[in-house]
Amino acid sequence: MNTNKSAKIGIVIFFIGLLATPAALDKLEEWQQEETSKEGQEEALSRYGFYMQETAGQLGVNFQHHPPKLDPRLDHIMPQVASVGASVSVADFNNDGYHDFYLTNSAEGTKNALYRNNGDGTFTDVAEKMGVAMLNEQPVANGTSMGSVWGDYDNDGYEDLLVFKWGKPELFHNDQGEGFTRVTDQAGLPEWVNANTAVWFDYDRDGRIDLFIGGYYDEDINLWDLETTKIMPESFEYSTNGGRKFLFHNEGDGTFKEVSEQMGLVSNRWSFSAAAVDLNDSGYPDLVVANDYGVDELYINHGGKKFEEMGNEAGMGFAPKSGMNVSFGDIMNEGKYGIYVTNISEPGVLIQGNNLWMPVTSTKEQELQLQNMAGNLGVELGGWSYGAQFGDLNNDGYLDLYVANGYISADQDEDYWYDFSKVAGGHEQIISDAKNWPAMEGRSLSGYQQNRIWINDGAGRFQEVSSAVGGALKLDSRAVALADLDQNGSLDVLVSTQGGPFKIYNTKVEENNIWIEFRLEGTKSNRSAIGAEVELYWDGRSQVQTVMGASGFSAQNQRPLHFGLGPDPQITKAEIRWPSGISQTIKSPEVNKQHHIVEPENN
Repeated sequence: MNTNKSAKIGIVIFFIGLLATPAALDKLEEWQQEETSKEGQEEALSRYGFYMQETAGQLGVNFQHHPPKLDPRLDHIMPQVASVGASVSVADFNNDGYHDFYLTNSAEGTKNALYRNNGDGTFTDVAEKMGVAMLNEQPVANGTSMGSVWGDYDNDGYEDLLVFKWGKPELFHNDQGEGFTRVTDQAGLPEWVNANTAVWFDYDRDGRIDLFIGGYYDEDINLWDLETTKIMPESFEYSTNGGRKFLFHNEGDGTFKEVSEQMGLVSNRWSFSAAAVDLNDSGYPDLVVANDYGVDELYINHGGKKFEEMGNEAGMGFAPKSGMNVSFGDIMNEGKYGIYVTNISEPGVLIQGNNLWMPVTSTKEQELQLQNMAGNLGVELGGWSYGAQFGDLNNDGYLDLYVANGYISADQDEDYWYDFSKVAGGHEQIISDAKNWPAMEGRSLSGYQQNRIWINDGAGRFQEVSSAVGGALKLDSRAVALADLDQNGSLDVLVSTQGGPFKIYNTKVEENNIWIEFRLEGTKSNRSAIGAEVELYWDGRSQVQTVMGASGFSAQNQRPLHFGLGPDPQITKAEIRWPSGISQTIKSPEVNKQHHIVEPENN
């Protein structure tokens, strides 16, 4: 094997994620950034337009994630194979106007949490009362939680909950905010999917949201009761022995029909994250899937009748890396989406770099071309990166970027990189068998990495400011979500850490920077308005955003679309393009306000 290729391949493997052991948690806490001084806050506010304070405990949120314990034959590499499951998804489940959020746990017997926003600056975990806490009781039979996504699948005005698992996916109907009813069996979901991602989106624009679930490990594998230890990827670059991709069409009667094969979603790559948005102005949502151990995939939607994988044709499918995140952002205020995919970077060992795929030609379907601009824009070198989200953190009118980093933070003095690379050059029969992988023995692997906060300067460059603004974090972070929890017009940052505590960073923004939000409600389109697009025009510029059914690794942001505007903005209009095809224009909408917009019956 080519030496350079072997070295590259060897290290890519490690992104099955982790968790710090309980014994290491105290050390991890010591690494966290201390709260910024008052002087530092004033400096950050003046220089960068915002600062952050960690407030989870003050808000009544005291959640600890615990990783799964799998088949004993995997004990020697358990921190790697049991490396994900910490997630966060935001929704207003009871329609009281405040953002709530759901958190998954992953160890046997642990409870998931649904934190209800009390509207007074505090949160209460109501998961057990609402019937969505106990999902990890019998992992051998039912699996364990990996993440969740919210979507109103029956258009009754309340957000329903899908929990994807290494195991049986679970669907819960929202009973008007008073509780949840499990409807998994009647919905027709599969018996077992080792899933790391799921997305709600109306791919055929029939007014009902459909469901995509992406498999990681093959769905025939029960990780708690292995028939064989040959469960690992067959290649570090072009592995195709992972889980299936599942696409379920919403039949409108509470059931879902699998249409994966007929719609062209036939792939067994190791899916880590997926998200959907209309990339080519066809009016139909396209699907991007970030895959571990290989190339990422771009599925172009042909009129809701077929998906075609066109990543290579578009320029993004030629470089196999370790894709772990998909998020979209109009970072140049051009009305076009960039696609951010996280990968692995470890100084002195492996520099894959994160990707920021930007459109460089016409957005017509046949001509969509993308170019990786992460290095040019300064958002390439994160670390061992997982979740990432675009959002205007300082309300200056340009989208910023938060990136979660860190894989396995264990013994700070013992490193696993070299020992593990010894398996990299082996034959696929060696690589694919977990028993051949070197034991971790308490060593770290890309641990104790700091999360990145990159602010957009509006001129095509990003600047890293995490320590300066008080948002530095050195736990093994996984999922990131953005939501204005206290409704003060700024986006707060929610971070789930693997095997660690859940963090909430309250954001304080320069008061002269103005904002506006749009909460959309579909009528002819799906009630959640997933897929609806708002393009806002002000001061000679514009920015486009889409209501998402998932974004980032194991995460979902607030449903309302948040736009920062900078000081003294003059808004010309907001153009809304509904999934139904209806277009709507709101002239000179009022600023510093959330606007509830209901889809009109016609243009």
